[in-house]
Amino acid sequence: MDLRSELLKSIWYGFTALDLEKSGKVSKSQLKVLSHNLCTVLSIPHDPVALEEHFRDDDDGPVSSQGYMPYLNKYILDKVIEGSFNKENVDELCWTLTAKKNYQPDRSSSTILPEIDAFRLWCLFNFLSEDKYPLVMVPDEVEYLLKKICMAMSIEFNCVELEDFFSQDSVHLGGITVWAFLELMNSGKINRGIDKSVISMAIEEVYREIVGDVLKEGYLWKKGQLRRNWKERWFTLRPSNLSYYTGEDRKECQGNIVLDGNCCVEVLPDRDGKRCMFCLKTLSKTYEMSASDTKQRQEWTTAIQTAIRLYVEGKKSLHKDLKLKRREQRDQREKRRQAKEEELQRLRALQEERERKLAELELLKEAQKQAQVLLEQDEQRRRQQHEQLQRALEVQLREAEEARVSMQAEMALKEEEAERQRKRIQELEEMQKRLEEALQQEIKARLDEEAFRYAQAGLLAEEEEKMKALMNLQEEQEEYILKTQREKQELKQEMEAKSRALEEAQRQLEEVRANRHRVDQDVVAAQRKLRQASTNVKHWNVQMNRLMRPIGPGEKRPSLGSSFSAFQMPTQRDPGLRLRRRSGSEDQDEESKENVDNRAGCDLEKRHSHASNGDMDIP
Repeated sequence: MDLRSELLKSIWYGFTALDLEKSGKVSKSQLKVLSHNLCTVLSIPHDPVALEEHFRDDDDGPVSSQGYMPYLNKYILDKVIEGSFNKENVDELCWTLTAKKNYQPDRSSSTILPEIDAFRLWCLFNFLSEDKYPLVMVPDEVEYLLKKICMAMSIEFNCVELEDFFSQDSVHLGGITVWAFLELMNSGKINRGIDKSVISMAIEEVYREIVGDVLKEGYLWKKGQLRRNWKERWFTLRPSNLSYYTGEDRKECQGNIVLDGNCCVEVLPDRDGKRCMFCLKTLSKTYEMSASDTKQRQEWTTAIQTAIRLYVEGKKSLHKDLKLKRREQRDQREKRRQAKEEELQRLRALQEERERKLAELELLKEAQKQAQVLLEQDEQRRRQQHEQLQRALEVQLREAEEARVSMQAEMALKEEEAERQRKRIQELEEMQKRLEEALQQEIKARLDEEAFRYAQAGLLAEEEEKMKALMNLQEEQEEYILKTQREKQELKQEMEAKSRALEEAQRQLEEVRANRHRVDQDVVAAQRKLRQASTNVKHWNVQMNRLMRPIGPGEKRPSLGSSFSAFQMPTQRDPGLRLRRRSGSEDQDEESKENVDNRAGCDLEKRHSHASNGDMDIP
């Protein structure tokens, strides 16, 4: 069963779930939504107008499943790349659609399975169902699946409940639907008196064994390639590779050994303090390993050889191969049953023919008896006639002679008739002997067939035990695969969170850089104003020095109007001084304040002195 067939089984449930009226057709709007969701979970690009273009010649009515299949194959399934998506997501999408319509159990019942268990049983049903629509699972596969679940729960499977279930409805003899199967599981007949957690664990174990491809998992001692020391590793065997980790949580993968037709497994003698050793040889390396006991070593070597055989035969899944083999066995049993029925019909015909010939033989014997009686009667009459003839011999000698001649002729005819009757009886006895020989051959053939059937049953039982062991190993390996997937998902979410934090930090860094650039511009403007203020201070110092120089006798007093008109006292509101106080050092601020205060005080004193002398009027 290829990937396309597996996807079509799940998509078929999704399509039929959208057919609310059970007419076999679905509206285009619903098909658009279904197609978009399928493209999303299958990781392929979605063309929103492809559906309209594909059904351009159709009317606005709904589309049947036969009409949707060409579009599904051309625009969706032909673009699917194996390994680029998670098939479990496709199954979850289709299960969500079909469960809303078809799976509505009585939630108040204590035997109802959880939603996740119902989903896993649905996936197992799809895997084991026949490749015919509508999908059904034959009774042999139902019994096989239930035996696996009971084996995982460590209980004995009760075939009586299953036989009663199939005997209730003759339609089930050809196979049951998934909803009838889920109803059987929810009824509690199979798992009566068992805790729900145990049932859930068993279903999960069987799901991971059959749907996944883990052949075996467990701890082994492995010899290093460089340091040549022994370390205990957790190994996981799949049909294509053998991976090993530091622990059974499988967080740190230490290596991956690719299996192909060039690989082989050999048993090694005990050395280096290790026992139960074996090695896996590839084209480039030889990996030495040690198991805990001889049984584990035998199981590991057998499982690795099985994986190599699957690769050589071009098979990707062990359970798919087993499913095909079980199907071939069912076909062979059906052919043998038909051949047996034909043989029984032939034997019945032979028996009827034998009975018919025996009846004829009885009739012939009865006819022979009647002929013997008639012969005796004739002989008696002949004797009487002979006596009469002898008594009348003297009288009618000529007539007696003629009568004797006629009687002799009649006796010859009677003897010939009796000879023919004896030959006929001999032929019938020979035919009876041949019939008895044929009957003996038939009995011998039946005994040979019964011996062959017992031998075949023994082989089938031995094969089933081996398959159970392999399936248990695959269940364990599948469990650890799912753990690795969940851990990988958590790491992915953590990386996404760190990426978002990094982007936020980069954005804040850009804002800081922009603020720094604006501050640099403000600093440049403040420095420019500071230089301007320094120039003004120098100019004020020159003017103050000129005003503070004493006037000698006979010197002409300079006109103060021109000096004061060119000099203006700086105010505290001057932005240059404010910027200088805010951005400059404390020493420069104190020095500038002292100079300005001193000069302003001298200027005021001079103004008061001039005002008292009446020399000038300062506004």
